[in-house]
Formats: sequence, C-alpha cells, structure tokens
Amino acid sequence: MTAGAINLGKKKRHGRAFNKFFANRGAMTGAAIILCFVLVALLAPLIAPFDPIKADFTVIRKAPSLIHWLGTDELGRDILSRVIWGARSSLLAGCLSIVLAIALGVPLGLIAGYWQGFYDSLISRVIDALMSCPFLVLAIALGAFLGPSLGNVMIAIGVAAMPIFARLTRSQVMAIRNEEYIEGAKAIGLPDRWILVRYVLPNVLSPILVQTALSIAHAIITEASLSFLGLGQQPPQPSWGAMLNSSKSFLEQAPWMSIVPGLAIFLAVQGFNLLGEGLRDALDPRSE
Repeated sequence: MTAGAINLGKKKRHGRAFNKFFANRGAMTGAAIILCFVLVALLAPLIAPFDPIKADFTVIRKAPSLIHWLGTDELGRDILSRVIWGARSSLLAGCLSIVLAIALGVPLGLIAGYWQGFYDSLISRVIDALMSCPFLVLAIALGAFLGPSLGNVMIAIGVAAMPIFARLTRSQVMAIRNEEYIEGAKAIGLPDRWILVRYVLPNVLSPILVQTALSIAHAIITEASLSFLGLGQQPPQPSWGAMLNSSKSFLEQAPWMSIVPGLAIFLAVQGFNLLGEGLRDALDPRSE
C-alpha cells in the first residue's frame, strides 16, 4: 500500500470520527458545559457581581435575593461570586494536574511497551506499587506531605494519576509494536526515538485522549476533596471544596451554601464525563 493510500485512509477515518463526535448529543452537551465553565473562569473579574473574598457582616447567611442571587455565606460573602472565582481553581487544578500526569506517564509507557525487558520490568514494578494504593488515598498522602496549597494539590493529583496513563500507554504500545509498519521503519534504519514519535505515539493517542477527559473529571473531584480537607486552595481564596467544608455546619440554616458549590462540581464533572464518553464512541475503530 502506498503512502498516499495510507494517508487517504487516515483522513477518511478522522472524518468519520469527527462526524460521529459532533452527531453525539451527549458529547455536545458535555462540550457546551465545559465551554460555559471555561468562559466563566476566564471572565470571572468581569461577571462576578461582588468581591469574592470581601466579608460583609450585615448580610451573614442571607437567603438568595435580588441583590445576592445565590445567597451569602457565614461571613456575608456573595456565593455566586465565590462559585465563579472557584471555577478557576477547580478547572486549573483538574487540567494542569492531568497534563502533569500525561507528561510523566506517557513517556514511561512508551519506553516500557517499546523496549520491554529491563525497562519494562522496572517501570511496571513502580507503576504497580503506585496503583496498589487507591487514587484518592495516594493524592491525600502526597498533598499532606507537600503541604496545603493549590500548586501542591496539582502535583499530588498529577503524580497519583500518572500510573493510569503509563499503564494505558504501555498496553497500547505492546499491541502495535510488532505491526508491519513498525517493522518496516526498523528495517530501513530509522532511530527508535523517531519511530516512537512518528509512528507509535500517533497510533496510541486515541485512548489517551479519552482517558484525559475522564481523568480531568476525576481530578476535579479530587481537588474538591483535598480542598474540603484543608489541603487545597487556602482561605480566603474561593474553592468549591473549601466552600463545601465551610457550609457543613449550616446545612439546615443555610442549605444554599452547600447546594450551589456542590451543583457546580457535579456539572463540571458531568461535562467532562460526557465529553470522554463521546470521544470514546467516536474514536473506537470497532464502531466504524
């Protein structure tokens, strides 16, 4: 088969994948939800009606009204403004931590799956050791060790999620490492690093993209959990998890304090889950 025919086949597959993705209502709903949260985070200084950290003791725990649409918290701060600004920390932690996980895990998976032998044994043992500890427990342990801050939470979540991408990449590489086009590249003397970048990595990207969307959803929940425990974004800066923590003592007197950030977490996570499922359906070659 000529190179032109191969490229034509790839273009057709990519076209079918794009069409399936845009025809998937769930995926489009998830993308719309994510886009809304991204716009809210980017435009927070312009659309937040109040200063998210300024206390007003004259309106403590006020119910939703025409002035404070979603009510106020235990210090009189506007909840809508804090949720808007909290989107920044949650999306930032979710996305950057998974970028770190990909940057660490994918190269390790490529090395382990392509060269195997000693490298595979060493990397696999490390990955197995990390995966033997539940994801949330490992993230909490790393967050407590590094200290409470949003940056440390990103590192903790990234390291905890790294084994998932390393194992996924390794399994995908092992499935294609003996394909004819890989053997042909070796036969003409191409260096291994070029084969990995030019031929192996592009053919394992699809499951990595799907896992990325699903992992960001998991990372948002984890960031909220760590912030709830006091290990994430530090007061008075707004964070959805920290808002849930401060509202737990007022569930009966001021339920809006917990409902609003909880709903924000639910919608953001649901958006990335829908996007991940849509990508999986669109990129699955068995459904073509």
